[in-house]
Amino acid sequence: MHNVENTGDAARWGELVEGLHGRLEELVELFVTRVQEIPEYADNRVSLPELRNTARETFRRLIDGLRDERFRHSNSHGSQDSLARFSSELGAKRARAGISPEALISAVRLDFSILWADLLQISDTEDAVLLTSHVDQVWRVVDEFATQTHSSHSSERVRMAQEESNIRREFIARLFSKSELSADTISQAAAALVTDPEARFSIVAASGDAASKLRTIATQGGWLQPSQRLYVHEFGGSTYVFWALPRAYGGGSSGTPRQDEGPAYVPAPITGIPCGYVEGFSGLRALPSAARTAERLALLLQPADRGPLTAAAAWARLAKQQLQDAGLDLWADLESALSECRDGERERLTETVRHFLHTGNITTTAQELFCHRNTILNRLNRFQELTGIDLAVPAQAARLVVAWA
Repeated sequence: MHNVENTGDAARWGELVEGLHGRLEELVELFVTRVQEIPEYADNRVSLPELRNTARETFRRLIDGLRDERFRHSNSHGSQDSLARFSSELGAKRARAGISPEALISAVRLDFSILWADLLQISDTEDAVLLTSHVDQVWRVVDEFATQTHSSHSSERVRMAQEESNIRREFIARLFSKSELSADTISQAAAALVTDPEARFSIVAASGDAASKLRTIATQGGWLQPSQRLYVHEFGGSTYVFWALPRAYGGGSSGTPRQDEGPAYVPAPITGIPCGYVEGFSGLRALPSAARTAERLALLLQPADRGPLTAAAAWARLAKQQLQDAGLDLWADLESALSECRDGERERLTETVRHFLHTGNITTTAQELFCHRNTILNRLNRFQELTGIDLAVPAQAARLVVAWA
């Protein structure tokens, strides 16, 4: 019997630990065979030579960690510091290799099962009580190794994510900083953003409270589809968010969005956020100009706007702003012409003309205003008499649309 006295137990346990050392290569090969049953290890993310070397160093340190206290410090490989440093390096290496936390833990758990199975194989029947008394020690050594490896793996993944985020921000800033982008800049940015440089994109811009909501949504994700990547840029008090459109994006025959009063597709999360919205521009090369347009549209938002504003909906506001910047005020001229209206006449004329501009049809306008068709014609004629604007002439009607924008 080997377990009658404590000194005898310690000596026998030392023999078993030395037996594990003598079987190190067998343990390594068994680990390499079994770890390749884990999919992420089976696809060669970690090479076989690397697996063998790591398994050899892991088992050597774990076995040294099983020595009784009086033997443990006599072996440099058996120190806890050595095992801790090794586990930290291993966790970081596996993170860089793209091994997931779940796969890493599955691999580390193999260490315990392989060590324990080999202990059972090399022990005698009389060692049953001795093994039972040391099972906690075996598990504790492997668990400490697993905990340190997992912690290091998590820390490295956070560091990698921060590094990747910094790289993305750097390239996004480059895209926004130049009006003319070189082919190299576009190619490098597309690689950093993991996107097709020739894809179709959409972009929104906002400031103030709307910008804060955009940032929150971008952080939460769930924009168009689960895999959708959102790219955020902050500059000059504005927040920009842009994204690549799905390949099935349905615009016109050439891929352009519909030119009606609203966008062809508004992602659900931004339907209630006032922002400038440029939809379906072609490739990263067009990003700088699209960003300027989105910012300009955001500046044209009015209190009544409750969602994204597109160029299709805001062209008249854009034109009005341009004319005012040039010193031309169509609205002032219109106000002066309508000042001659009699009591209540101005409101009736304005209401009628606005409906007609919206419908383009006399009959429909009459139905909407519950008037006779001739009444509508008389009002339109009166409006022309006062302002000189013939609504049947598109160029003159456009002037009115702009003035009232």
